[in-house]
Amino acid sequence: MADHSATRIPAIKVPARLTFAGLALGLAGGMLIAGSPLETPVLAVARPLGALWLRALQMTIVPLVAGLLFTGIVQTVAAAQAGAMARRTLGLFALVLTGGTIMAALLTPLLLELAPIPQGAPAALAGQAGTDPGPVPTFADLAASLIPENVFAAAASGAMVPLIVFVALFAIAATRLPEAPRQQLAGLFAAVAGAMMVVIGWVLALTPLGVFALALGVAAASGSAAIGALAHYIVLVGVNGLIVLIAAYAIAVLAARRPLGAFARAALPAQTVAFSTQSSLASLPAMLAACRDLGLRESSADFVLPLAVALFRATSPAMNLAVAIYAAHLTGVELTPAVLAAGAGVALLTTLGSVSLPGTISFVASVGPIALAMGVPLAPLALLVAVEMLPDIVRTVGNVTMDIAVAATADRAGTTRLRS
Repeated sequence: MADHSATRIPAIKVPARLTFAGLALGLAGGMLIAGSPLETPVLAVARPLGALWLRALQMTIVPLVAGLLFTGIVQTVAAAQAGAMARRTLGLFALVLTGGTIMAALLTPLLLELAPIPQGAPAALAGQAGTDPGPVPTFADLAASLIPENVFAAAASGAMVPLIVFVALFAIAATRLPEAPRQQLAGLFAAVAGAMMVVIGWVLALTPLGVFALALGVAAASGSAAIGALAHYIVLVGVNGLIVLIAAYAIAVLAARRPLGAFARAALPAQTVAFSTQSSLASLPAMLAACRDLGLRESSADFVLPLAVALFRATSPAMNLAVAIYAAHLTGVELTPAVLAAGAGVALLTTLGSVSLPGTISFVASVGPIALAMGVPLAPLALLVAVEMLPDIVRTVGNVTMDIAVAATADRAGTTRLRS
């Protein structure tokens, strides 16, 4: 697998605590100035600043996703050529990701029906500039949009479905080229992704200020309704990640044939590291130790787990799609089958391009394209990203647990094949 260091150019990192503090201060400040003589002059400054930061965030999505998706597909194809173990592992990854995506597409709207967003919250969180949901696409619209007439026009208009289809086909075609031009293309897209990560790092460095400005306007208009919506959002999105986490135990028992108690005990240290660091990479040594405790072959664990850390995020498509569905409810976008199908497809494909990224960048690079594909305005995401530090704990613990379960399943499949 080629080493394209451009994708590892360090982006500016903003501590999640600062972003959360910006949100809290903005909500508190907005409630304090609501109805006072200060409201009009303060919001006259805050709202344009928030809208400007949101535009800066949106401008990075298309080139960042194109670069990351191309690189991710090339890396996945290269991994698939590494042998039978790699193909089995990638097949397991695909099954888990597809299952999680379908679950989120079906379950999240149902949960929103059973436990609706608190009254007044949609107007609070969606009441920013540019939240017109536009026309609802039909299946005919979705089918017609899959192949763009002009890929540059699609990119300029933010049409994510045709753009992602084109980039995916282009990346697959590039893997059929001879070594030299294939590496040149891979290096180019890796460099684009790396440069855009630096740009988005600059934009995200202003996240506390941007979130503060947006939250100020939201709280001034709605009071405490926004706080209830954010708490509701954390629980609902977290439920999707929790289901993926539970599925990891089911896979370990049913597919890997490991006793539930033994798997739970072995996975616990890795889960503890994941909870405290919110990093799958930092949890890798503990995951390897868990595989040794489960009696997996060293060759299986040493191959599957680094591959999983590099290419696999079990909770990503499910939780990212749940975020977009939540934003759709906030902004009044009708969740037709066509809209959900577009979101699910983009959620699966963008998973290939968003792994091993810092949490905030991953949120923007993954959820932004899904929202755009579903016709969902991006304004609510600017506030939801401020509380991502809490769902991110569920994401990381679920990812780490599923990595161990997949490693155990791949090891059992390899052992069975050797015996036969």
